[in-house]
Amino acid sequence: MGIEVERTTGGQPESDRVWSIETHGIDPIPESDRHGAPIELFWVWCAANISILGVTYGAFLVVFYGLNLPQAVLAAAVGTVLSFFLVGYVSLAGKLGGAPTLILSRASFGVVGNALPTLVSYISLVGWEIILVALSTFAAETVLARLGWVHGDLALAVSFVIVAAATIAIGLLGHATIVRIQTWFTWAFAVLTVVFMVLVWSEIDWGTVTSLPSGSFWGGLVGGTSIIMAGLGIGWVNAAADYSRYLPRSSSSRAVVGWTVFGASVAPIILIIFGVLLAANNQALATSANPIGVLAKPLPTWFLVPYMLVAVGGLVAGAVLDIYSSGLNLLTLGVPLPRYQSVAIDGVLMIGGNIYLLFFAPNFVAPFIGFLITLGVLLAAWSAIFLTDMALFRRRGGYSERDLYADEGMYGAVNPAGVVAFLVSSFVGLGLVTSSAPIFSWVGYLLRWFGWEDSALASSSIGLFIGFILAGALYAILSRFVPARSAARSAMADRS
Repeated sequence: MGIEVERTTGGQPESDRVWSIETHGIDPIPESDRHGAPIELFWVWCAANISILGVTYGAFLVVFYGLNLPQAVLAAAVGTVLSFFLVGYVSLAGKLGGAPTLILSRASFGVVGNALPTLVSYISLVGWEIILVALSTFAAETVLARLGWVHGDLALAVSFVIVAAATIAIGLLGHATIVRIQTWFTWAFAVLTVVFMVLVWSEIDWGTVTSLPSGSFWGGLVGGTSIIMAGLGIGWVNAAADYSRYLPRSSSSRAVVGWTVFGASVAPIILIIFGVLLAANNQALATSANPIGVLAKPLPTWFLVPYMLVAVGGLVAGAVLDIYSSGLNLLTLGVPLPRYQSVAIDGVLMIGGNIYLLFFAPNFVAPFIGFLITLGVLLAAWSAIFLTDMALFRRRGGYSERDLYADEGMYGAVNPAGVVAFLVSSFVGLGLVTSSAPIFSWVGYLLRWFGWEDSALASSSIGLFIGFILAGALYAILSRFVPARSAARSAMADRS
């Protein structure tokens, strides 16, 4: 796939200017307001995924999935690139329809039926906001305490206020400001991350790395690939079109996909592999409630402040996208507010979740992995339906913008094909994954029913893949038998 660089076509419109509050909400972006070039997607997605959280994912592959170095490299590369290809192709829908991701999803589910996947998406995004801000706070608290500036709960509270305020403020300003800041973040954090890797390189025990035993195929390699996919691209796929919807329709489709996949994948692959190297001799990277604090221990004092910037900033760069997109999801659910007010509501939820996670939660790792897999199954099923709809009905005609907002339009109130495919595939997928966290202990019911709960298949998270395949196949089949889909397809063909 070639990656093409395109010049910006026109300046920023009044509705979407840097350092001003974006005035567009979930309405389609008119051609007169479209601007930018696909290369902007590189900066947006690279900054959001240059987080040191990638090192923790690498540790998961060694500690929880028992992979050796070659297996972990394969899981990192395949899981990262495949999952971000989903993000890249959903980004094309933003260019075609000019609307947020979950508004475009109405074409697959119907205007009312789409409320179900939108609610799932909203829960996922708010959950990610809470997790990323919590990890940022832990990282800042560790550095502040080691420097002797503040200690204990005071350090935690000060760190949280700073991180939460920055996340909410950038999300309030909106698209143009996010693109600008993500560009700066990418350059700054790339340089600081390289310095960090050089400083902790001596912590790698190459003898231990080369002697890591190989893991099993199902529980090890497949399970490890699943957690990488769920923690990376699948966790972002429901926000993909939110950042491409301002691009002119004339933008190269190959460039949209290429810059998205490249920008989102390059840093995580490197950081995951680096995490594998470190975790071979330091399992606390996977088991600690504050893995980023563990990474800070071998650093010299002079690098603690730069480390705090890269650790906190990289996570905030992801949280900013989450809070922006969750605000759009809230509007899609029908909350009658301006976009910036929806972001403020999400900020309140984020603050509440973090107060629990930072000061009261007894454990972090098991619920985090359970969250990744459980929401990953649901988002994988949704993305399969969305992408199948694109392949079957959008390649030539695109989206009818006015019908995305009217339940009496061509997409209807409920599209049974999308809703049934989502419910069935989610039921099957969730029944074929497991979690050790009590809050997610209800999943895996099909494994228990078949007596497979102790098999290698149980730890493979195979439900993620089966749910994805089943959702796409069911949607394609059911769409042929639902009259509304046939009519919609004919109407779009006539308009093209």
